[in-house]
Amino acid sequence: MGEEDKSRATGRQEVSQEAIFKVTKEIVVKFIEVGRLTPASFADTFDRVYKAIEQTVRSK
Repeated sequence: MGEEDKSRATGRQEVSQEAIFKVTKEIVVKFIEVGRLTPASFADTFDRVYKAIEQTVRSK
């Protein structure tokens, strides 16, 4: 059974780094729009959001 077959059998598919980046970007943009994110905290916030999403989609 190949990796793709295993993903289908468990109902989970691998999430790409690009997909995680896009979701992170959308969340961070929303934070900027509502005034919850400043330029001074951008890097830290982006990193924390990215890691949280990655950890969530990669957990088994």
